[in-house]
Amino acid sequence: MKTPILGQSYVARSINAADNRCVNLFPEVVTEGGKEAAYLNRAPGLSLLATVGDGPIRGLWSFGYFTYVASGTELYSVDSSWTALLLGTISGTGPVSMSDNGTQLFIACNPKGYIYNSFTTVFAQITDADFQGAVTVAFLDGYFVFNQPNSQKLWVTSLYDGSSITPLGFASAEGSPDGLIALMVDHREAWLFGTNSVEVWYDAGLPDFPLTRIQGAFNEIGCAAAYSVAKLDNGLFWLGADARGRGVVYRSQGYSGVRISTHAIEFAIQGYGVISDAIGYTYQQEGHPFYVLIFPTANATWVYDAATGAWHERAGFSNGQFIRHRSNCYTTFNNTSIVGDYENGKIYSLSLDVYDDAGDIQKWLRSWRAIPAGQNNLKRTAQHSLQLDCETGTYYGVDETSVVNIMADDGYYLVTESSEFLITETTETQPGNPQVMLRWSDDAGHNWSNEHWVNMGQYGEYGTRAIWRRLGMTTKLRDRVYEVSGTDAVKVAIMGAELEVTPTNA
Repeated sequence: MKTPILGQSYVARSINAADNRCVNLFPEVVTEGGKEAAYLNRAPGLSLLATVGDGPIRGLWSFGYFTYVASGTELYSVDSSWTALLLGTISGTGPVSMSDNGTQLFIACNPKGYIYNSFTTVFAQITDADFQGAVTVAFLDGYFVFNQPNSQKLWVTSLYDGSSITPLGFASAEGSPDGLIALMVDHREAWLFGTNSVEVWYDAGLPDFPLTRIQGAFNEIGCAAAYSVAKLDNGLFWLGADARGRGVVYRSQGYSGVRISTHAIEFAIQGYGVISDAIGYTYQQEGHPFYVLIFPTANATWVYDAATGAWHERAGFSNGQFIRHRSNCYTTFNNTSIVGDYENGKIYSLSLDVYDDAGDIQKWLRSWRAIPAGQNNLKRTAQHSLQLDCETGTYYGVDETSVVNIMADDGYYLVTESSEFLITETTETQPGNPQVMLRWSDDAGHNWSNEHWVNMGQYGEYGTRAIWRRLGMTTKLRDRVYEVSGTDAVKVAIMGAELEVTPTNA
């Protein structure tokens, strides 16, 4: 029978009800003519582009011929050859918010703000007497719009001059008495996020302060983390909070917020001690629009795919444990998806054709119930074999398109345009002999068996079967959860799994 390996992360409050983890894998729907309706694809890996300052990378922003990197207490420009140039010194240690008006780059460091003029190459702190600090900043109709720390106030700068603020260039978001913690411009409208509410303003061309509130564009869903707000898929995404609770993820629909998190995601988030430091960024790869939500204190990263509505975990791997993903922020530059490291000054490309994290292991994992939902009749079963329907015989860390010739004498030699790699056949963990590991739990995920390894095929062995046999009998609970995982730097695509079982009368 087909065992339901496909799906998203869903670990319920009771793992007896659901214990489905999906780490560094995401489902993709096959809309036509596929072997199955969907498959699990390996999450992108990291390749080092440059080391920019000492880090951490607090923010990335691209416009013109450069990408701009806030690294530690320094701001750099990086050109298309990945050469960094120090522009100046900035304040703070947390995330920064950046925006540009085509000439000037505004860096909001909460509370201080800075302007870099890309035309004159002058970098300076904003010293206007009317500048009261900025948490987040965005661009709207020639103005920089920003929110003042620890207040309800939003400000606009002078037209196309972020260094100039007039004393009347502010208003208060007073639809609710909560504080204003973040703003974001979407469709030429400013969304103002409070702790318990959201209201939307537009440019009415008024004197002194040009923005005014849109009547009816107010809802009682607030924001739990200022830097969780991000644009994606023709809307906004954020980690929510209101007077009744916190830890629900929303996306905008019209002027309202629609819940996109599941009960399992909310159970995980609301179990974290601190969520106010959450960081959100968005990107798109091969038609998958991803909202990445990082919890630094909780050491966890969750990702929502707007194409499928499915969640998965994105993780690094250290000392035998999953940790938060190395990324801290995102931009696109030089036809490259770029993320910055949360611990150091490294910036990486984020690529689906890379299968490790800049030389570190990227472990993937999927766990799921052996018997499809609603079909477990609480009878013991003898589980004879499990076969993973996956792509096998894939290359090891070499771009398959660059392979010119393959020879099979003392091993597999991959001869590329630039170099030659020997792929040996000696041990389980060496290149060219990738492994997939299986564990199972007969008590709903509370305790697990040892790992059982099978080969996924050396290069070109596309007919290799990843299969485990003699898997034993289910025990008193009459239930089983399987888990497959891998650490080798190879392509992973899982179409399904076939489980051979024999029911008993016990």
